[in-house]
Amino acid sequence: MKKISSLFIIAAGILWGVIGIFVRELNSCGLSSLDVSFIRSAITAVLLIIIHLISDPGGLRIKIKDIWMFIGTGIFSIVFFNSCYFSAMNYTSLSIAAILLYTAPAFVMLMSVVLFKEKLTKRKLIALLLSFAGCVFVSGIFSGGSVTISVAGFLFGLGAGIGYALYSIFATYALRKYKPLTVAAYTFLFAAAGSLPMADLKSVATGAANMHVAIYSLLLGVVATVLPYVFYNLGLKNTPAGSASIMASVEPVSATLCGIIVFHEALNVWNVLGMICVLTSIVMLNLKKPSFKH
Repeated sequence: MKKISSLFIIAAGILWGVIGIFVRELNSCGLSSLDVSFIRSAITAVLLIIIHLISDPGGLRIKIKDIWMFIGTGIFSIVFFNSCYFSAMNYTSLSIAAILLYTAPAFVMLMSVVLFKEKLTKRKLIALLLSFAGCVFVSGIFSGGSVTISVAGFLFGLGAGIGYALYSIFATYALRKYKPLTVAAYTFLFAAAGSLPMADLKSVATGAANMHVAIYSLLLGVVATVLPYVFYNLGLKNTPAGSASIMASVEPVSATLCGIIVFHEALNVWNVLGMICVLTSIVMLNLKKPSFKH
C-alpha cells in the first residue's frame, strides 16, 4: 500500500510538471495568461463540484464567515499564482519557471514564522539561503555573456512562488474546518470568479468554439489540475506529509524534461546548479530530524 501511495504522489508531481504544454499551446492560440488562468480555474471548479455532488453533497456546505479563507486560497493565491506562473512560461524556459515556482517553501517558512510562530531554525535558514542562491544561479547572472532570462521572467517566477506559498498559509486555516476536496472546490470556484473580470471573455468564447482549444483547455483542467490533486490526496492517506512534499518535488524535473523533449529547450551549468540548490532546500525543509531511542 505504501508503494502505491508513493506512486500516486510521484504521478501527481509529474502531471503538475507537464502543465506548460497546455499553457503554451493555449497561448499560441491567442489566449493570454489571464484567459488561461480563468479557463483552468473554471473547468477545475466545475469538475470538483461534480465529484462532490456524486460522492459527498454535504461536503459543499460552508459558513459565510469562513469565505475569507477561500478568497485567500482562490484569489490571493491561485489567481495571482496562475497569472505569474503562466506569464513566466512565456518569458523563460519551463524548467526555470518551475524551479522559481519552487521557492514557495522558503516563502511559506518566513510567513509561518510571523503568522504561526514557528521557530526559524539553523536548518531552515540554510535552506532559505540555498533557495536564494538557486534563484541567483537560475537568473543567469553568472552565466557570462547574455542573461538566460529577462527581469520580467525572473520576477514573474518569484511572484508565482509567493502566490503558491500563500495557498499553504490560507489553506492551513481552511483545512482546520473543512475537508481537502471542499477546500479545493471552493478555492477554484473563487479563483474562477476572481479571474473572470481580468479575462477576455470574447477570446475565451471564441476559443471554446475551436475544438483544438477546447481539447487543450479540458486537458489543462483534468490532466494538470484535477488528476494530480486527487492522486496527491490519495497518496497522502498512507504517506507522511514531509515525505510526500519531497516526492512531489519531481515536478520541476518533469517540467525540465518536458521543456527539453517537447520544446527543445537547453540548460546551462548555472541553471542546473540553481535547480540543485532549490531542490536541496526543499528536501531540507521537509526532512525531519532523526530521533534516537534508548
